[in-house]
Amino acid sequence: MTAGFTRSWRGWLLPLAVLAAAEAWFLLNPIMSDTLAPPSKILLGAVETMTDGTFLRTTYQTLFAAAAGLLIGMTAGTICGIVIGLLRTADRLSSWSVEMLRPIPSVALIPLSLLTFGYGYRMEYAVVAWATFWPFLILTQHALKQIDVRLIEVSRLMGFGILSRIFKIMLPAAAPRLFTALRLAVGLSLVVSVTVEIAANPQGLGYGLMVAQESLRPDRMFALLVWVGILGWALNYFLVRLEGRLFAHRAPGLSADA
Repeated sequence: MTAGFTRSWRGWLLPLAVLAAAEAWFLLNPIMSDTLAPPSKILLGAVETMTDGTFLRTTYQTLFAAAAGLLIGMTAGTICGIVIGLLRTADRLSSWSVEMLRPIPSVALIPLSLLTFGYGYRMEYAVVAWATFWPFLILTQHALKQIDVRLIEVSRLMGFGILSRIFKIMLPAAAPRLFTALRLAVGLSLVVSVTVEIAANPQGLGYGLMVAQESLRPDRMFALLVWVGILGWALNYFLVRLEGRLFAHRAPGLSADA
């Protein structure tokens, strides 16, 4: 525990040194800038956005859209991954389509989503769902293909139907890879949500960044940018800890403090 605490604090040394150097540079070079701001002003900008409700409102909008899109993408991707992973015919029929559609960037769908749904949550859901669909599809498909055949044979001998085999044998065996897909998709959903808000959707943290930039408020802009980074770090940290607790028994070298 002490070693882990020491390592975590050492990781803060470089960012703190960079902040101190930036503050010192602005003190020694007191220039007005529309694009940069010293850390002290960024901190004041963060306090301002907290007090006027910008942080709370935009964070809720972004996280809500990211979570809803993630839920849609996770559900659809897992179901399709199960079907493709279990049925060879489905695998053969879908292989060309998957390889053609998967490389399409999610941001390329923003015009189509905007044309279909207009401004608001639904267009953001659609783009996030597209981006998060593929990790679940690919990892679920591969996880099911790598399940020990003996488990499937035992389940058949025990008289399990297809749904029982899926929920009692296959999904539990594939759970570590599905959680890996979740970790990838959570970070991706946040990135895509903010990108959609910057490019097209007038809500959330991405739109807040654009408003701050257009208002020539680099302090607020950097405050929101840092907050997006903190959100991403916090989500990943929580999922890493949860993964360590859930699957520690499957990987002896894995621990919650890893």
